[in-house]
Amino acid sequence: MTVIVVANPKGGVGKSTLATNLAGHFASEGEWVALADLDKQRSSHAWLSLRVDTLPKIEEWNIDVDSPAKPPKGLEKAVVDTPAGVHGNRLALALELADKVIVPLQPSMFDILATQDFLARLAKEKAVRKGAIQVGVVGMRVDARTRSADQLHRFVEGLDLPVLGFLRDTQNYVQLAAHGLTIWDVAKSRVEKDLEQWAPIIEWVSKK
Repeated sequence: MTVIVVANPKGGVGKSTLATNLAGHFASEGEWVALADLDKQRSSHAWLSLRVDTLPKIEEWNIDVDSPAKPPKGLEKAVVDTPAGVHGNRLALALELADKVIVPLQPSMFDILATQDFLARLAKEKAVRKGAIQVGVVGMRVDARTRSADQLHRFVEGLDLPVLGFLRDTQNYVQLAAHGLTIWDVAKSRVEKDLEQWAPIIEWVSKK
């Protein structure tokens, strides 16, 4: 089983968007996938409740920080959404579970500065340094051709972490989430640009 943790202590950077669509991709490929939510508000699990039974199945994995339960036996993929301000026991648990960590980050200086210490801490984690946990950054709500995207690249390269890709600012994610959907659940013609942007991210998470 591969566990992918989506984390950034900064709020409003698109963690749940990234986590739900990542789970949606695995489900669309016929993999047995579960979505865990360490946020007390459980917004990702609330989104799961909107999905109709005819859509590819995504399991709900409930994790109690004080007594974490093991995932269902035989599970192939698990995606863990984390809350804003994640630290302490919740962060320790997330990293204990993780095979890969994706950090969504908007390319504004304010967001970069707010995330700087977190990325530096991840880079220093023993499991990250030894390669047991892989860490990558995804630029959110950004045009890859802009100066802001270049700024994000330069910042992350200084921490020796890869930028996996950039997801544009589009209402597709908002409109689909309202119905428990992901970009993998609708006609490709509707989300063609978005699927193209996801390609390098999916390639990275799929590598052993």
